[in-house]
Amino acid sequence: MSVRKIVECVPNISNGVNPEVYNTIANSVLKVPGVKLLDVEPGFATNRTVITFAGSPEDTLEAAYQLFKVTKEMIDMRTHKGEHPRMGAVDVCPFVPISGVTMEECTDLAKRLARRVGEELGVWCYLYEHAASKAEWKNLANVRKGEYEGLKDREGKLEWKADFGPNKLDPKFGACAIGARKCLVAYNINVNSSNKKWAQDIAFNIRESGRSKRVNYPDGDIVRNADGTAVNVPGTFKNCNAMAWVIPEYNRAQITMNLKDTDETPLHVVFDEVLKQAHERGVRITGSEIVGLVPLQVLLDAGKYFLQKQGLSAALSEKELLQNAIISLGLNDVVPFDYNKKIIEYNFIETKGLLVQQRVDEFADTLASDAPAPGGGSVAALCGSLSAALAAMVTNLTHGKPQFREHWSKMEEIGIKGQELKAFFIKAIDSDTDAFNKVMAAMKMPQNNDEQKRERKSAIDAANKEATLIPLSVLEKSLEIYPLLDYVSIKGNPNCASDVGVGAHCMLAAAEGAALNVRINLKNINDQLFKDNCNQRMNSILTQIRGNARLILENVEKLMK
Repeated sequence: MSVRKIVECVPNISNGVNPEVYNTIANSVLKVPGVKLLDVEPGFATNRTVITFAGSPEDTLEAAYQLFKVTKEMIDMRTHKGEHPRMGAVDVCPFVPISGVTMEECTDLAKRLARRVGEELGVWCYLYEHAASKAEWKNLANVRKGEYEGLKDREGKLEWKADFGPNKLDPKFGACAIGARKCLVAYNINVNSSNKKWAQDIAFNIRESGRSKRVNYPDGDIVRNADGTAVNVPGTFKNCNAMAWVIPEYNRAQITMNLKDTDETPLHVVFDEVLKQAHERGVRITGSEIVGLVPLQVLLDAGKYFLQKQGLSAALSEKELLQNAIISLGLNDVVPFDYNKKIIEYNFIETKGLLVQQRVDEFADTLASDAPAPGGGSVAALCGSLSAALAAMVTNLTHGKPQFREHWSKMEEIGIKGQELKAFFIKAIDSDTDAFNKVMAAMKMPQNNDEQKRERKSAIDAANKEATLIPLSVLEKSLEIYPLLDYVSIKGNPNCASDVGVGAHCMLAAAEGAALNVRINLKNINDQLFKDNCNQRMNSILTQIRGNARLILENVEKLMK
């Protein structure tokens, strides 16, 4: 099963003073089913609103176009005033990869949107950042040079010709920069003071642009070059903009940052460095705050980081890692942090009606009812999740024990893999049932004429193939559990021998059960090439798993004596 593709889009529109205007424009994205409007953040002084929405790549692309269309109708740049640099009604519109999507795919979305907006709406569109058509336009500031008021002078100049759009400027709309970039995380760190002096000092130290060098740090005269310009001392972190301010409602100072690349400059590393510098200045950090939304991986990485700093295994569930990140970063310090709302991916999780949301007794009752699904396929996936979970459990009961110190690193690595496999199988519990329901829905399609009969047959064939491939993926993933159980059966805590044995039996049950579901679904498929391929894969893997389970159980028997 593939990871769901999620793209975020963050257009900035040039109106932050009229709620009717910016809310109407923001809500235009909801015309596209599947797109979620995640945040609308107006700024009165800047006369600008940052809108955040997300969805599948194609849905997000369509929603972005709808936003441009409504903005063109509602905003007139000829009367616009605001503190923030701007050049158009939609000033910037970046696509951001969130889940299952590459930067190259986002770049393609940016180019397709720019072409459509340029051709259909008659707007000048410049490509920037990862989508830039020339090196100097990677930097948004270069694209926006001269702002709206300078656009008229670009007409007829080859070096300023927009990537898409007409030769003549539309003065009502202005121009737009459309691009692709990494996710920007707006992050604030809280200081136990209402005086921003030391917060500002730390901000200058950590930001990429750094600070002016002084004769006697921090308050001495600025050291200057021969031409009179200040000598600059680069900051600690790349892709980090930082300053300080005092928030009256919190009665404390904050170091406020934009982290533009959390792969290169992880949020948790920035937090630790600020913590260190604050301690050196006699200042205490009370916690931190994420403004807006954040990708899941940013907090999972933080959770793992702080666990490993404590000498603990990071082979925990996703929820446990998130809780550790929230506590360690102090994300509940000034306002409650609800990860179900703050994490971008979690805004797309539909939990209503899911089997995995049921209690064990409820699931067993549903299973025992006269409903045809859930059935053996979902139970096979459940067995796989239990097997992977037991493997992870043994690593956690081995890691941290002094007598197994030489195996701690490997135990953690295996435990993390076990957690990943567990998550895969849990999703497959509902995927198997959903696939069966699609088969039933296809069989109920009308067949009153030849065309309807053809459509019904095609739908049934496609549904049966999907219903076959899901248990086949469960079978194939079951094979990945073996090296985990094998290692812990030899190097793990011997007191967990029975748990390893149960894990081996669950692994075998998952594989055998999945194989039975593959076989019964293949009976309804006429595509012989597809059937032969599935049978070959199934038989090969099943033979391996049967042998692997036997080897693990032999190891377990030795430990049980």
